[in-house]
Amino acid sequence: MFDMPPVVYAGAGAVVAGAAGSIWLLAQWRPGHPSPRTDARQRSMDDSFLDRAIRPVIGWVSRRSRALTPRARVASLERKVRLAGPGAAWTLDRVLAAKLVLAFALAAAGVWYGGRSGITGMAVFAAGGALFGYLAPDAILWGRARERQVLIRRALPDVLDQMTICVESGLGFDAALQRVGERGTGPLAEEMQRTLGELSMGVPRAEALGGLVERTDVDELRRFVLAVRQADEYGLPVARVLRVQAGQLRVRRRLEAEERAMKIPVKIVFPLVVCIFPALFVVLLGPAVIRIMRTLF
Repeated sequence: MFDMPPVVYAGAGAVVAGAAGSIWLLAQWRPGHPSPRTDARQRSMDDSFLDRAIRPVIGWVSRRSRALTPRARVASLERKVRLAGPGAAWTLDRVLAAKLVLAFALAAAGVWYGGRSGITGMAVFAAGGALFGYLAPDAILWGRARERQVLIRRALPDVLDQMTICVESGLGFDAALQRVGERGTGPLAEEMQRTLGELSMGVPRAEALGGLVERTDVDELRRFVLAVRQADEYGLPVARVLRVQAGQLRVRRRLEAEERAMKIPVKIVFPLVVCIFPALFVVLLGPAVIRIMRTLF
């Protein structure tokens, strides 16, 4: 073991350092909203020593990762972070740092693991580990964004029904949006509260709703915002628009549920044939086969 080349020992040390940094980076993924504003000194005192010591390192790593990443790639990653909506803890800089740290750590692990296979195996394992570590945060963000979009899509019909009731009872569109956002839960209610915050700061309604669509990228929500804009432009009753949109979304959700139900028999064929039928045949035909074998032989 002690005859191994020095690069293997260097790779092992890099694995330990990179794994520690990766675990700390991934542990900071906490959903939610940022805490209320405090002064810089109070925020610094509230942070632990580990946070104060590692934050500058993360900033340096994120700047290097941003410099190495093409601008189009950075813009795409920023959009994924916005769609994932994980909160203030998991920012673009933290994602860029995680990509570089994970790539370095897994590349070092590949060097350490492939050291026994020669230079070719070392290069293959190092390249594969670096590629996997660099793309892993993108896959995590993509999965979280898809999950968040599904939750928004499922909650939208009920939210529109509530807004319809509020508008028909005499409230305005902004007041109905505020009522639903305050009493609702989930990512859609959070986005509505953020939209209300933008409206309270004087942002035009069309621009605030456009920001809502950009942060979620849900087709149903985009059509709803377009219908509201047209209602404001042509002077149509907002309550009628909300009721029509809610009805269409409920029909669409029912059709999607029926489509998923029709796909179940096809998806269940493989586990049925591979997992259930062999065990069933063993239970049913096993005793008969054993008796036949004893009788004949």
